[in-house]
Amino acid sequence: MKSLDAKLAEIRASPGSRAFILADAKDADMAFGVRATGPRSYLAAAGARPARFSPEVWTREEFGYRNLPEFLDIIREVVRQGLVDIVLMSAYVNDVLTVNEGLFRGSAVTPAARANDTTDVWAIRHGSYVQQPAQPFRTAAIDQIQCGRIECDRTQPEFPGANLGLYSVTFVNNLEADRRTLEAFKAFREEAERKRFRYFLEVFDPNVPSGVPAERLGEFINDNILRSLAGVPKAGRPLFLKIVYHGPRAMEELAQYDPDLVVGVLGGSAGTTYDAFRLIHDAQKYGARVALFGRKINNAEHQLAFIEMLRAITDGRLKPEEAVRAYHAVLGHLGIRPKLPLEKDLVLTESSMSYGGGETRSRVEIRNNPLADAGSARRAQPVTVARSAAGPAWPVASDGRPDFEKMTPAQRRAYDADRLRRRFG
Repeated sequence: MKSLDAKLAEIRASPGSRAFILADAKDADMAFGVRATGPRSYLAAAGARPARFSPEVWTREEFGYRNLPEFLDIIREVVRQGLVDIVLMSAYVNDVLTVNEGLFRGSAVTPAARANDTTDVWAIRHGSYVQQPAQPFRTAAIDQIQCGRIECDRTQPEFPGANLGLYSVTFVNNLEADRRTLEAFKAFREEAERKRFRYFLEVFDPNVPSGVPAERLGEFINDNILRSLAGVPKAGRPLFLKIVYHGPRAMEELAQYDPDLVVGVLGGSAGTTYDAFRLIHDAQKYGARVALFGRKINNAEHQLAFIEMLRAITDGRLKPEEAVRAYHAVLGHLGIRPKLPLEKDLVLTESSMSYGGGETRSRVEIRNNPLADAGSARRAQPVTVARSAAGPAWPVASDGRPDFEKMTPAQRRAYDADRLRRRFG
């Protein structure tokens, strides 16, 4: 059984469960074009893939972005790591890796594909599409996602491709625009139900001025979700939601409404490492059971280590601040220079979640941050694991396994730093 299905069953059977679904959104080629693959500062263990650059035009280092083969190598590594439950791809990448390569056969990770690409994700260079009211649009066909062809053989019990898709909607508080959005969603739902295609629903904030005050957007989105799904029977409803995290009140309001409605959050644009880790921690604390991180993973200095930290947070083994420090310790061990020094990476910022990007609006220092004081004597030192002849520097159970219930925060940091060093060293 795929981990996604096992966790969904557990969440619905036991609302108090800590089961948490983590997805890596590698579908940015449906939005960004050349920049979608991310910076070449991080490559998979397979290394660089051949590419042609004319020296009189530019060097590959000047170009800066991965090519698609390098991007696919990273997806292969993420699937082999097995810590995420879903990898979301474009229909084309799904065809390459799922249909033709069979990457997900025998894996607990579920492949998924972006099923539509509304105009508010057309974030191409020099374009202005994301500044205009979102319009529904769908490039990918369900059959092509399921089997790589315009028509699938539906006599077989399984499909060679992905049988899970992301469908996104954007409500802009305009009657005509929102009606068109819901009509397109209705057509998709009906086709998906006929073709046994599962989906999850992404609901973006308005991508243009909507007249809704920023502090009320969570209420606007929550009501739109519940109103839109009220006319949809179970057979046509999404497996879970993917929405912007609007804070504890908005999250709890939606999460408590219907136990069968599993709520998830999107990661948004890149910020500090603490931004990402605090987001997933707080969202889970107030009712989210899913997180889909795209740019925050794709732009990380080391994607596999970043994913390890996300999972450690959702498992309750690390707090966000501890995870930032442990992540920097791993980077130091691997000889990777972080984008930000540790004291700056431990700053929480509030960034725009839109595909079009946005300016940082505020900066909030962590309370009692020991790194805030100047002076080399107060600077953070690399996390070290103190060992003695008696064994590791953390409590263990009778079977020799680490006892997380008895660990102090410092011991949890030491344990995770040691484990990650051994994994990536």
